[in-house]
Amino acid sequence: MNAGQTIFSQLMDFMPTYESNRCVHRYRGNYRVRQFFCRDQFLCMAFAQLTYRQSLRDIETCLGSMSHKLYHAGFRATMARNTLAKANENRDWRIYADFAAVLIGHARRLYLNEDFGADLEQTVYAFDSTTIDLCLSLFPWAQFRRHKSAVKLHTLIDLRGNIPCFVHVSSGAMADVTSLDLLPIEAGSFYVMDRG
Repeated sequence: MNAGQTIFSQLMDFMPTYESNRCVHRYRGNYRVRQFFCRDQFLCMAFAQLTYRQSLRDIETCLGSMSHKLYHAGFRATMARNTLAKANENRDWRIYADFAAVLIGHARRLYLNEDFGADLEQTVYAFDSTTIDLCLSLFPWAQFRRHKSAVKLHTLIDLRGNIPCFVHVSSGAMADVTSLDLLPIEAGSFYVMDRG
């Protein structure tokens, strides 16, 4: 029987707490919150991502089945589907966007000297996009075609470590050429893309 930390708790120990707290304070994420703080929301969503949960009900059921281990996994609040739904709806998304940028910076430093198959000292990026189909009746604001809704995810990946460096979500009709204007260009780097 394991008497130490859970694997999830060990993974979350790598998260930089100081930078996380700065992102939360910057956008006042815990303002007037009594129980379900931003850290608990982050832990719920990270757990859902790592365990391939597909809905809020699925997250609630899975976390509820191991309720006696949640405190040792780092959770400090009980998680209910409605609580998580309200937190996802009302909390400022920029908290997690800024924290993701912090994590990407840490990961890029770790893979700085990693060999990626080409004998180059410069950084090489790959840029591409994918269209995510949505239901028109649920997402009328994202109308892509007459009977279809969609959003497009434009992603720039650092090939040294396969780390996404830039992500932009746009309407489904936005072309890749148009999204090039949004890219952060780094001097001396190579950018690989298709004809899109």
